[in-house]
Amino acid sequence: MTDPATAAWYLRFAEHEARGESAIYEEWALGVAADAGILALIAELPRPKQQPNLIFAVSRLLGAPEGPYGPWRDWLADHWDAVRAEALVRATQTNEPRRCAVLLPALALVPGPLALLEVGASAGLCLYPDRYSYDYDGHRLDPAAGPSTVLLECATTGNPPIPDAVPEITWRAGIDLNPLDLTVADDRLWLETLIWPEQHARRARIRAAMDIVSADPPRIVRGDATAALRGLAAEAPADATLVVVASAAIVYLTPENRARFIDTVTSLDARWISNEGVGIVPSVRDALQGVEPPRPGLFALGMDGRPLAWTGAHGRSLDWIRPR
Repeated sequence: MTDPATAAWYLRFAEHEARGESAIYEEWALGVAADAGILALIAELPRPKQQPNLIFAVSRLLGAPEGPYGPWRDWLADHWDAVRAEALVRATQTNEPRRCAVLLPALALVPGPLALLEVGASAGLCLYPDRYSYDYDGHRLDPAAGPSTVLLECATTGNPPIPDAVPEITWRAGIDLNPLDLTVADDRLWLETLIWPEQHARRARIRAAMDIVSADPPRIVRGDATAALRGLAAEAPADATLVVVASAAIVYLTPENRARFIDTVTSLDARWISNEGVGIVPSVRDALQGVEPPRPGLFALGMDGRPLAWTGAHGRSLDWIRPR
């Protein structure tokens, strides 16, 4: 039995996420939204596992043809048992290092040295903002050791506080329900497969970031965002400012668990940087009432529950809204 909500989900994905980013994913999502047979298959999965990104990435991981909807649809129907089994054990873990470009100006507002703790860290690619190079509208910023193999470009408006140097990070750790290990080939392949088919530059950037991180792996604790937070935070060195970062992470928590996470993080002796959809952090949402984003689909960057900027979901843009 098909669920109209699932069809609507795939239609929204096609029109608001894939359009302009991946012609293949847009065509697949539009096709699924109008295909009762494929919707019936997807309905066999628990609701969180029906996510377009997950179904599309799992199919590609297992060898689906990347092209028109018809051949992909036939492949999916023929291989559905394998796709269903894989989807049940996989999760989307978009670990986009380019998000560091929008986090960096917020980090620059915090006195260092810093102890960085990321919630929803995946493989930890966003725990290394000090190891990447940046280009903000032609203003180049490199690590202390020299130019990085990863260059993160970000277009800005509103005169954000771009620092003169990358932050000094003396401790870094993460929490994730399903941490990925970059020394395991399957985990690396899954991260690469989560990149949409036509995004070749993004895939190359993530491969370079994975090489940096795997040379000096962070500590990532397997656990719930809230339950593991206080204990891991207590391990941060006392001579560094603890900064907890959640970027496109707490959106996946239920509203009740999200509220518990916010209560926990705000009770710590720490600064909290959020980079989430506009409605995810209530205090950020309330402060932005009546303030229109410059473009649809932007995230809201916040510090300690107060809005700082609009950001592109994958870090390509930063529109500063808080006076410096």
